[in-house]
Amino acid sequence: MLELFPEGFEEVSTDGSVELVAYTDSGGEERLWHAFGGARAEDVAADWRDRWKAFHRPVQIGSLWIGPPWEEAPRGATTVVIEPGRAFGTGAHPTTRLCVELLLAAGRGSLVDLGCGSGVLSVVACKLGFRPVFARDLDEHAVEATLANARANEVEVDAETADALAAELPQTDIAVANITRPTLEALAPRLRSRVLVGSGYLLSDEAELEGYRHVRRLEREGWVADLYEAAE
Repeated sequence: MLELFPEGFEEVSTDGSVELVAYTDSGGEERLWHAFGGARAEDVAADWRDRWKAFHRPVQIGSLWIGPPWEEAPRGATTVVIEPGRAFGTGAHPTTRLCVELLLAAGRGSLVDLGCGSGVLSVVACKLGFRPVFARDLDEHAVEATLANARANEVEVDAETADALAAELPQTDIAVANITRPTLEALAPRLRSRVLVGSGYLLSDEAELEGYRHVRRLEREGWVADLYEAAE
């Protein structure tokens, strides 16, 4: 199968057996017959290439509309267009929405987005008037996605590949980190930000954080986001 379909095929487990599925044309079907002595063919719907788009729906949070490029934003909304790709973050996940809600209520200034993923929070911050906006992620694909989404939204984000637990971090008014709770706890002592928005974890996780005073907690579908201020 790898020789016939190097671009990929699907393994489907059914009743103790494994079915190998290739999405191909009549030529590929003929190659299957020659290689295996038989194959079963079924037509797929004409719109199969676009069906994945149904899983990516826009969201509206206050004045902000966040959605994929094939959806149309309502008139008068502040639009953030995010291309779904290899990096996490389309705006629909509860933790992303909670972070946006806290940013809407926060004072403006400089901001760093740690574990930026697709860059959705970085782009949102720019649209809300935060300047300058920095984005850092360990994954180079995330940084590429952040820069691409920033260009698509005509905003400027200083995005770089970096390990936030080792690299020197920008000194900013606000830091936002939609990451795991253990990573946030390890990161907090290294931050040089007056205000911190943390999320990416569950309601059962503790709110206390070294070096910061807990101000507010929001919850949605069992996920939470916390607002912190640097301890005196």
